[in-house]
Amino acid sequence: MSRIGNMRRSRFLASSIGITCAAALALPAALPATASAATPTDSSSTAALNPAWTPALTGRFAPAPASASASGSTQSLPLTPRGADRHLGPAAAEQGLEKRDVRSFSLVGVVWDDPDAELRGSVQVRTRARGTARWSGWQDVETHNHEHAADPDTAERSSGRVRGSTAPLWVGDSDGVEVRVHAEPRGAAAAPGVQMLPDGLRLELVDPGSGTPEGAAGPETGTGTWAGAEPPPVGTPVDAPRLGALTAESAASSAVNADLAPLGATTIPALSRKETEERLANLVPGAKPYIGPRPRIVTRAGWGADEKLRERDFRYTTRVDAAFVHHTASGNNYTCAQAASVIRSIYRYHVVSSGWRDIGYNFLVDKCGNIYEGRAGGVAKPVMGAHTLGFNTNSMGIAVLGSFGTTKPPAASVKAIAQLTAWKLGLYGANPNGKTYLTSGGGNLYPKGKKVRLNVISGHRDGFATECPGGRLYGKLGAARTAAAGYQGR
Repeated sequence: MSRIGNMRRSRFLASSIGITCAAALALPAALPATASAATPTDSSSTAALNPAWTPALTGRFAPAPASASASGSTQSLPLTPRGADRHLGPAAAEQGLEKRDVRSFSLVGVVWDDPDAELRGSVQVRTRARGTARWSGWQDVETHNHEHAADPDTAERSSGRVRGSTAPLWVGDSDGVEVRVHAEPRGAAAAPGVQMLPDGLRLELVDPGSGTPEGAAGPETGTGTWAGAEPPPVGTPVDAPRLGALTAESAASSAVNADLAPLGATTIPALSRKETEERLANLVPGAKPYIGPRPRIVTRAGWGADEKLRERDFRYTTRVDAAFVHHTASGNNYTCAQAASVIRSIYRYHVVSSGWRDIGYNFLVDKCGNIYEGRAGGVAKPVMGAHTLGFNTNSMGIAVLGSFGTTKPPAASVKAIAQLTAWKLGLYGANPNGKTYLTSGGGNLYPKGKKVRLNVISGHRDGFATECPGGRLYGKLGAARTAAAGYQGR
């Protein structure tokens, strides 16, 4: 099995490099290329890297780029001291924004300068539905998000662009906002003075855009992306590729899945277990692994990723020995028709606001059980994610859209986790009901270099001290392991 696994891994890595290069060579030289990712040193260089970024020293937001209707936009507003703390400046224990009219947005979050600093306190927002006078009640934003990140000492983590950030919160189409941030009070034994909040607090307001590539037909015709419309049911055949809408970046992102779907396809079709085994036998003659049927996967083209936002190249590990399950902590107030918009918003928040190279998760799952490709590099390949600080090597991250601390996860989402892990882990010979060893890259539970025995399907909290993926979803992982092993025929 180890020899077969090595053959498979070599095949995947060689395919990644060769297909991507071939796609790039096949495209016209005039297609736009992503700018090199220079390390920002101040707010002006950050704005140059991401045109939608607003310098923190101004109270204004940048005008929407010409392509905002397709790729979305980000407004970044610095927070200021509130109430009795107005005279304290950066030392204020309470910061925020009063009610304000802003451009349309659908997702909010708070970021700060130092990615290693924790926001110890609470963040609450309320928003006004676009075009109305209706304000929501105060909603909590999950502040403990630093555990979703690239590992220490990696190029992504040490890029100089990464910022601290809360979890994102989906609020729906809005054009008014108010936010308040309270620091935790210090205990009686603490030194006198106020609890410090991180420096450079800014409110990020994300508009997901339409997700329809320039030159592509819209969802009304049935030939473009279905962003903003009800996604096709599970089992829908792969759609016709839209080659006319491809850029160098989107072609490269699609080409790494060329063994699974045509270039430009918005879905990778489901296969039966027999078909999956036959496809694998063609790649590795004589191999009869335990592997589940391949589930239908919505590609990055399918959810409307703006490929110019991410860093251009792809990063891989050696294999996939484990899967970490997460929740996005973005709330449950979305419909499945909005799932693509939610994902585009999280993607933009991770890259533009938090400074990551791409969306952090390898896959995402919505409440209807639809599975989405996350970080670019190929759904069958061992793509390095930024999902579980300390354990991103030789693992994959699966995030269920929503918050599951007190809310029961939908059965369709748990089933999708089982189906996805049965297939993807099966490609690397992993038993979903088994244990494996991963080496820590450094975190708050295990020191760097320690070998840790974990469930092959683990929750985020198994590798980092966090509430993620929420107690109710974590409680379903046993059922997901059993179901995944069954799909593999174990």
